Amino acid sequence: MRKNFGAKPWTYPQPVFILAAWGEDGVPNAMNAAWGGISDDRELSLCISPGHKTTADILARKAFTVSMATAGQMAACDYVGIVSGNEVKNKLEKAGWHVTPSSFVDAPLIDELPMAVECRLVSYDPESCRLVGEIVNVSADEAVLDADGRIDPARLRPITFDPVHNVYRALGETVGRAFHDGGQLK
Repeated sequence: MRKNFGAKPWTYPQPVFILAAWGEDGVPNAMNAAWGGISDDRELSLCISPGHKTTADILARKAFTVSMATAGQMAACDYVGIVSGNEVKNKLEKAGWHVTPSSFVDAPLIDELPMAVECRLVSYDPESCRLVGEIVNVSADEAVLDADGRIDPARLRPITFDPVHNVYRALGETVGRAFHDGGQLK
C-alpha cells in the first residue's frame, strides 16, 4: 500500500549545484541550489529566487558556473547555501574556497569543486524563478578522471540533497549498465 504525501518538491536524486558568478565589484559569489537539471542537450535550468545576490550577479554578467557539490566539500557547500551574499561579503573566502576565471564564460570556477558546467545566461523569469543557461563547456580536474580520461563519479563523490530528511547523501554503487541491461527483457 502507498502513503500519500501531497504535492511536495521531492525527487531522488536532487543534485546539489553550486552556482558561482562575479559580483559587480569583481568579488566572486556562490550559492547552493538543489532544484535544477539538464533541460536540453546544451542547456541547464534551475529554480533560483530573484532575491539572491548570485541571481543579481548572474543577470549582470550574463554568465555563471555550476559546480557539482562533493562529499569532501559538503560543509562549505552547505555554508554558501545558508549564508546570504547580500549580508556576507567574501562568502567564498569564508568557505575556504579559491577561484580561477573560466576561459569560456565571464564567471569564476571554484578550485575546490573539481567539476563544473560553464554557462552563458539564456533567460531568467523572476515570476517562475526559472534560470536557463546555455552549456558552453564542462571542465573537470584531472584528479577526478579515470584511466580513459572520463569523469569518474567514485573519484568526484558528488552529493545529492534528500529533501525528505534534510540531509546530503553521497552517490553510491554502480547497479547496472545504461542502454544495455534492459535489452535482456526484449
